[in-house]
Parts: sequence; C-alpha cells; structure tokens
Amino acid sequence: MTIKIIDYDDIYAQYFYDLNIEWLKTYFYVEPFDEEVLSKPNMHIIDKGGYIFFAIKNTTIVGTVALMPTEDNGILELTKMAVLPEERGQKIGQKLLQHCIDFAKSKNLEALLLYSNTKLENAIYLYRKYGFKDLKLESNSPYERSDIKMLLEFKA
Repeated sequence: MTIKIIDYDDIYAQYFYDLNIEWLKTYFYVEPFDEEVLSKPNMHIIDKGGYIFFAIKNTTIVGTVALMPTEDNGILELTKMAVLPEERGQKIGQKLLQHCIDFAKSKNLEALLLYSNTKLENAIYLYRKYGFKDLKLESNSPYERSDIKMLLEFKA
C-alpha cells in the first residue's frame, strides 16, 4: 500500500475535522480554539496563507496535517496532525512530517514551529529526530495542553 500526500480541497474538510477531533478526544480534550479552527479550516488556515495536507491510502484519507501562519513572516506552525487509529504505527505521521519539511524548504520558509505535549513521547522523539529544537514555552500558549514548544530552522 502506498501512501500519497495530497493538498487540501473543500471536499476533504470533514476528514480534517473528524481525524483531529478523534485524536484530541483520545489523548486530551477538544479546546474551544481547536473546535473553531477545525470547523472553519478555510477561514483560519487556508485563507490566511496556510496549507493542509492529507495522507491517502488507495482512496481512503488516513491522515492529515496543517501548516498555519504565525505572526512571524516565514514561520509556519506545524499543527493538527492526526492519523486514523487503525492506521497508526505505519509511519504515516512521519510521511506527513517529511512532506511538511520538504514543502517548507521549497517555499524558502525560515522555520516550522510546533506546540505539543511531552506525554506524546513518540511524537516528541520524532520531532527531535527531524531536527526540531526545544524553545521556551510562553505563558500564553495558544493551547492549554501544550507543555513543549519546538522549532525547526532552515536558514542559519
């Protein structure tokens, strides 16, 4: 089975919502900010210059990830990554992450930023393996569940 990464299209908006809501409910809870962004991806991500990608296996959407604009020009937030429960453990998240890194480099971005939680040990390990470095987490982090902030810089 080959996994293909495809760009966002409105016909996939419900998958973006459903995959992320399932993931959030499994590991944490859905914050108001999550509900707002997930239910209006065009308004909060696409229309602001961000991107959403999907992992597709045959004809099934099995994962998603977003690159959301930040206040810093040239830095996008890697966010809203989720994989179908029955497809986890097959490196789909890794493929989505690599796609985002390659995409960011192709757009000459300065960096990718992310917020996560150290309870997600496999994800944190993966981010560090790909070169993300820990930053100081601001007290007004956009997510209540975040206890770690990381950055992957592309330019010296």
